[in-house]
Amino acid sequence: MCANFPPAGLMSEQTALFESSIPSLPLVARGKVRDIYACGESHLLIVTTDRLSAYDVVLPDAVPGKGAVLTAMSNYWFDMMRDLVPNHLAGEIPGGIPGDADDAAALRDRTIYVRRLEPLPIEAVVRGYLIGSGWRDYADNGSVCGIDLPRGLELADKLPGILFTPATKAAVGDHDINIGFAEMCDLIGPELAERVRDLSIAIYERAANHALQRGIIIADTKFEFGLDQDGQLYVIDEMLTPDSSRFWPEDQYEPGSSPPSFDKQFLRDYLDTLDWDKTAPGPSLPADILRQTADKYREALSILTA
Repeated sequence: MCANFPPAGLMSEQTALFESSIPSLPLVARGKVRDIYACGESHLLIVTTDRLSAYDVVLPDAVPGKGAVLTAMSNYWFDMMRDLVPNHLAGEIPGGIPGDADDAAALRDRTIYVRRLEPLPIEAVVRGYLIGSGWRDYADNGSVCGIDLPRGLELADKLPGILFTPATKAAVGDHDINIGFAEMCDLIGPELAERVRDLSIAIYERAANHALQRGIIIADTKFEFGLDQDGQLYVIDEMLTPDSSRFWPEDQYEPGSSPPSFDKQFLRDYLDTLDWDKTAPGPSLPADILRQTADKYREALSILTA
């Protein structure tokens, strides 16, 4: 199941799944996008819903098929990066997805069976281009997350070198907080911090080269990691999806302006036109914004995994 990629052409025809329900399994948590269930003591079932979050707020509308796209794309990258770092995928679900045939069909392309690991209390953010909060930081003080940069850089410029800028993970509805590498070392220890930093940059470099060959720039991304009982490090959650990364079409990229994207930036740009203070509850979204968001996600999947 974990290697199956859903047919992109059918995703827009699905009914949106805002919240899953598996009564036979204990619910561990509902994140911004993922619902997590316990499968015994050592494994979890993760359902990637069609929920949308922006500015750390879960929005009231969902994008049909979005969860299937995120699952397929993450699984693609997990497989590509296996020689760099193991991932949390644990193969087929023993006995299949719980519930009747209709329930199983609704969850099949968006559900994964994973090892139960201890998540690290940080997000590993990697930046290759000057955009988003990094650009705002640079415009204010000439640095990104405390890392000084040369003067004269423009919006969306390629950075002189890849930056690793960790953040603390926030609860649903709260904002992640950027931290320095020294603070990350204090949180998880210097040896593990260096391992996470080096792995994150290596994954980004490989993915960015792969994407560029297909006409897509990966401007930035973020990863999450976890440890097993023996201290083995795994990459977890999602990897290099339109929810966790910025994807730009190379043929439309031009420094000095915010490029068009295949990711959630399209949604953020729309939300920035509204009179909304970026706190819950989020605004309802027009049907055309939901449709265009779905189209962009599906296009990214099609191009990157071809």
